[in-house]
Amino acid sequence: MELVVNGHRTWCYTGGKTFDAAKPTVVFVHGVLHDHSVWILQSRWFANHGWNVLAVDLPGHCKSEGPPPASVEQAADFVIALLDAAGIEKAALVGHSFGSLIALEATARAPQRVTHLALVGTAYPMVVSPALLDGALNDPQRTITLVNNLSHSLLAPPPSSLGPGTWLYGSSRALMRRVLASNREANVFHIGFKACNDYANGEAAIAAVQCPVLFLLGAADQMTPPRATRTLTGKAPGAKVVTVNAGHALLSEAPDETLFALKDFLGA
Repeated sequence: MELVVNGHRTWCYTGGKTFDAAKPTVVFVHGVLHDHSVWILQSRWFANHGWNVLAVDLPGHCKSEGPPPASVEQAADFVIALLDAAGIEKAALVGHSFGSLIALEATARAPQRVTHLALVGTAYPMVVSPALLDGALNDPQRTITLVNNLSHSLLAPPPSSLGPGTWLYGSSRALMRRVLASNREANVFHIGFKACNDYANGEAAIAAVQCPVLFLLGAADQMTPPRATRTLTGKAPGAKVVTVNAGHALLSEAPDETLFALKDFLGA
């Protein structure tokens, strides 16, 4: 599905279903060097169970035009503009990593428009090491390999997202390389990492949230370890916290558990 958001063509995956603004809507927001495809299992399930799905490619990523957001705040404004473009009054927001900060900030900016907020693989502050920031800018291919290694757990169960024989490291690395190459005018790797590292409004944002909140975390996450959520969970005493046996790539390492947690949360 294509929408025009802020004057730019924006791609959203709908799970293969016709969009119907009368249905409840869930918006999936991806992380750095990802696109809508990381939500393939979750988005298709919701699309086939009574929901509108908008799994978006952020601006400047893959099928979406426009400059990539240079800050979490810019990306949050984009999400709100996306709701306007789709004619949606209210939606659930689900974000992974960088996308979780975007969803959080968007919810804080328009609390009356968000019914549920799910923060997947999140942390605040989302500190990115100087080595990764420099590598994303000056040696992105080597840094993709490093980030890919850090994002996957050595002790996670065998993958089930694409069936037996799935090579999570290889498929993830190929996706990251494809997303990087999709924009020849801007380094979305470094821009995204810098936006995560610079975001400083998390505590104020979580305090402004008025809807139910889910923290969905990977027990073996090395990029955003569960302990790094304490600043946010401490400001959201009514939030639900679910931890699954996976690393930062819990969408592919624990796709079923991720889906079940989201299904239970949004169903409630």
